[in-house]
Amino acid sequence: MRTIWKGALTFGLVNVPVKVYSATEDHDVSLHQVHEKDGGRIRYQRTCEVCGETVAFADIDKAYVDEGQTVVLTKDDLAALPAEKSREIDVVEFVPSDQVDLLTLDKPYYLEPDSKSPKAYVLLRKTLEQTDRTAIVRFTLRQKTRLAALRVRGKVLVLQTLLWADEVREAEFPALDEDVRISKKELELSASLVESYSSDFDAEEFVDEYQKELRTLIEAKIEAGDTFDVSDTFGEKDADAKSGEVIDLMEALRASVAKSKEQRAKNAG
Repeated sequence: MRTIWKGALTFGLVNVPVKVYSATEDHDVSLHQVHEKDGGRIRYQRTCEVCGETVAFADIDKAYVDEGQTVVLTKDDLAALPAEKSREIDVVEFVPSDQVDLLTLDKPYYLEPDSKSPKAYVLLRKTLEQTDRTAIVRFTLRQKTRLAALRVRGKVLVLQTLLWADEVREAEFPALDEDVRISKKELELSASLVESYSSDFDAEEFVDEYQKELRTLIEAKIEAGDTFDVSDTFGEKDADAKSGEVIDLMEALRASVAKSKEQRAKNAG
């Protein structure tokens, strides 16, 4: 796996250096668009609507349109934002795991310890396990501030980005407001049907049938000689933040707890 981000997971005064990896990958067969007539590859070009020139990706900036006015944001503009410079995953709070709505879960990432000793990493993992809590964290990745849930999967800490509250649509279906009567017998039969299908979930038992059939089709075409030479089809083919060590983990924990209690006392007063 390739590291996509390096930084530090912080809660209180505890600092846990980590490397971040994407936890999932796409298994779909990669397909390209080609010309039906001769099998030549179809390519897309970025063309400027003002001058008509083909523009290199390096020369492209981003823009926002507001009431007929275009605001151009350069790479330097975006890089200057304070959030983009942060290399920390900040723990905001620890919440009961069952309070994290599954609908808000987005992309998962693995966190690997990035220090000489994984003690702080293991301590946080064991604490989450014993307290049955999920850490809600904030961090910046690819010029976006993200909210995420930090949880445990086996021996690994998993960071799973969350959708923001305003990104989840409300389900408003009038039919669900109607008074529907369900008889006791219907409920019993339905429960019986559920029981007949009951099992322990094992993801390994399920396969993507479409991708399996697609690969079979491709292999059959190759075996039958129904192919083009790659050069005929596609033409000629055209580079860290320093990891901080926890000097005294116990002292950092004590200081963090004391600071938290002091803050709560102030708020209560």
